[in-house]
Amino acid sequence: MDASGTFKVYRARPSDTEAIVDFVARATRGRVSVGRQSVLERFGIKGMVLAWDADGQVVGLAGWRAENLIARVDDFLIFPPELYATAGRLLIEDMEEAARELQCEVSMFFVPQRAAPGLIAFYQSCGYGRPEDLDGLPRTWKATIKEVEEQGRYVMLKQLREDLVLRPM
Repeated sequence: MDASGTFKVYRARPSDTEAIVDFVARATRGRVSVGRQSVLERFGIKGMVLAWDADGQVVGLAGWRAENLIARVDDFLIFPPELYATAGRLLIEDMEEAARELQCEVSMFFVPQRAAPGLIAFYQSCGYGRPEDLDGLPRTWKATIKEVEEQGRYVMLKQLREDLVLRPM
C-alpha cells in the first residue's frame, strides 16, 4: 500500500496463479498450502478477485461463484489483517458489483464456526448479517443456508436487489 492507501483490485487471471499460491502460504503462515494445479482448477468453477498493494504484493483474495441468483463467497483472505477495512472492503465492493451485473439477489459469505470476532465485525460493517427469520427467505436462499450449515459453517448475507425473482433461472 502506498501513502495514499491505494490498492489495485481486479479479477484474477491464470497468470496470477503463482502470486495466489504464495499469498495463501504467506497469509496462513504456512498452515494452508494450495498447489498451482488446485488454483488453476478453481478458475474453472469460481471467480477470484485479488487486491494488490503498491509494492506489487497480493494482500487480499475473494473467491466466489453465482448460482441460483446467489453470490456464494467461500474464499476470503486478507493479509495483513489491518487491511480488512481498506483492501477487504474493496474486494467485497468489486465482488458485489459483479454479482449485481449477474442479477444476483443476495451475497452470502460462508463463515467457519470458529471465525475470529474481528472478521465477523468486518462483515457486519459491510452490511452482512446472520439471517434471523429463515421462514421469510426465498426457497433457494434457505436451501443454500441449509447446505452450508451441513458443512459445519454458517452464512452471513446481504440482499443485493429489492426486486426478487420468484423462480431462479
